[in-house]
Amino acid sequence: MLAAGGFSLARTSNAFDLAVIQRIAAKSARSQFQNTLSAWIKMLTDARDLPDGEKLKPVNDFLNRNIRFEDDQTLWGQPDYWATPLETLSVGAGDCEDFSIAKYYSLKAVGIPTSRLRLIYVRVQLGGPTSGMNQAHMVLAYYPTPDSEPMVLDNLISEIRPASRRADLSPVFSFNSDGIWAGAGANQATSDTSKLSRWRDLLVRARNEGFD
Repeated sequence: MLAAGGFSLARTSNAFDLAVIQRIAAKSARSQFQNTLSAWIKMLTDARDLPDGEKLKPVNDFLNRNIRFEDDQTLWGQPDYWATPLETLSVGAGDCEDFSIAKYYSLKAVGIPTSRLRLIYVRVQLGGPTSGMNQAHMVLAYYPTPDSEPMVLDNLISEIRPASRRADLSPVFSFNSDGIWAGAGANQATSDTSKLSRWRDLLVRARNEGFD
């Protein structure tokens, strides 16, 4: 059984199919992948019984520490590829979408409902408030309640901050497996995810790897 220090994925959540993940992991010749995956499983197991708000830090810290930033062209030979959590862990690298996706699935694994999570496309201000430089970016947001201010998990800043303390981010739209929203507000979803083809493709590939 794929385990880490006596902990196994089977004890963590029903958000995974352990047998499928075992088969995929067994095909990898990368010892670092095996080590990272075992450490990830242990982190999820340890975080599972924490209060929901306290689950964010171990997930955010683990992925920010163990995944290095790399662009999609270098990693996958494509200008824009959304990797599954196992793909990201297997290469130990990813871009902002991959960090956010891995955090999304990790928080689901430790019991955070999908309704409290949103992946948010933003424009991030670079070089200070007067620079005029910005670029496309993705972060993950956690909503303690539907109407509360979200907490932002980001690969650019290790500290988890409320949205009001991220003036450098300008939300464009947000989404999860339930729908798509304009901006990052808690209003009703504006459309379903069928219009977001990369996300729909990612959900299918993740299910094939054992993720719910």
